[in-house]
Amino acid sequence: MKAVLRVLCLAFSILCVSCADKQPSAPDFGTDYLVSQNIGDPVEGLPWITDLHIADLDQDGLLDVIAAEGRLNKVMWIRQVAVNEYVEQVIGQPIAGPSHIKTADIDADGDLDVLVAGMGIVTPNNDSIGSVVVIENRGEGRFTNRTLVDKTYRVTYVEAGDLDGDGDQDLVVGKFGYFEGEIQWLEQVGPWEFKAHTLLELPGTIHAPIADIDNDGDEDILALVSQNWEDVYRFENTGDGDFSSSVIYGSTIKDYGSSGLTVADLDQDGDLDLVYTNGDGFDYGIPGSRPWHGVQWLENTAGGTFSYHRLGDFSGSYSPVVVDIEGDGDQDILAVSGFNDWSTDDAVSFLLYENTGSERFVAHVLAYAPTHLVVLDAADMDGDGEVEFVTGGMYFYPPYKHLSRVTLWDRSPTP
Repeated sequence: MKAVLRVLCLAFSILCVSCADKQPSAPDFGTDYLVSQNIGDPVEGLPWITDLHIADLDQDGLLDVIAAEGRLNKVMWIRQVAVNEYVEQVIGQPIAGPSHIKTADIDADGDLDVLVAGMGIVTPNNDSIGSVVVIENRGEGRFTNRTLVDKTYRVTYVEAGDLDGDGDQDLVVGKFGYFEGEIQWLEQVGPWEFKAHTLLELPGTIHAPIADIDNDGDEDILALVSQNWEDVYRFENTGDGDFSSSVIYGSTIKDYGSSGLTVADLDQDGDLDLVYTNGDGFDYGIPGSRPWHGVQWLENTAGGTFSYHRLGDFSGSYSPVVVDIEGDGDQDILAVSGFNDWSTDDAVSFLLYENTGSERFVAHVLAYAPTHLVVLDAADMDGDGEVEFVTGGMYFYPPYKHLSRVTLWDRSPTP
């Protein structure tokens, strides 16, 4: 009888092992989870990639990367000519201090134009040297600059959306300035004609994304305002392009270092939340990390209020991106570091906050190098059903090690 039981137990254990082998294993997040490669031109000197944006600019079915070089005053199209094969070219004419990029069909001709926020110069300045430029896509690889706004405060953000519900593309413009600045929306009143409406007269705008934050069918504006304020604003669209403003979160730390804001339904309850980073170091006498740097989530709760959640510390954190990295239905958060203590080998440059369920987040280090990463975007670049990432390096302060320019990050091949 005992022999029979031993045989049955052995058979059952083999069956269990076989079943376990068939179960999908959880990703082993760590510094081996992603592999990186430079795309576009090689690294030369000290790159200043101030922004990048993933879009299919030539509409050939392959996603491209559009990037801004703030030191060299140029916008580059890193075109994917075949899967995982990239060729770079400069588009449009030089733009002084390009700092932010988006794409939209501004002239409704069926192709994507490139919207560029120009700071004039990236480093602090209060002169009227900013601009809003659209690099018009004329087809067949031809591009022409159209300057919509110039001789204004340094511009750090521009995005398109139908803000007045009339069917054409308007713009929201964030002017960081220095001692002076503002947020405006530009109403499109005719082909390449825009009328300015001021929403806020304060310096320090970092990002001002457009989204229907209250689910009422029209487009609202959210804004992260740094400098002396460190506030998150909501500009609620009350209809026909009229907006009411309110502060939905503010830090009491004067040099909190607000650095990035994105909109996503993080808890998947049907409304949009905000994820933002604070890790900026431009204003410090000695650039680098501060103990209050990190990543946070503003949960959109009932009645139009927002609940603050600190997700974790991350020195120099920038450019939050929300994606389902595992394909498990939960929304995860990634961010990069632009201002860390790069003199140490354990300064993190790329971090994942894994959503383990019920909006509980666990931090995983994805990379220590390259360093000085200030921008991040994500998309399925090669059509394999998994999300890849693109980062940009900006080498503003030493030590200048582990340099990168525009980097594509993909999953490590399974053995």
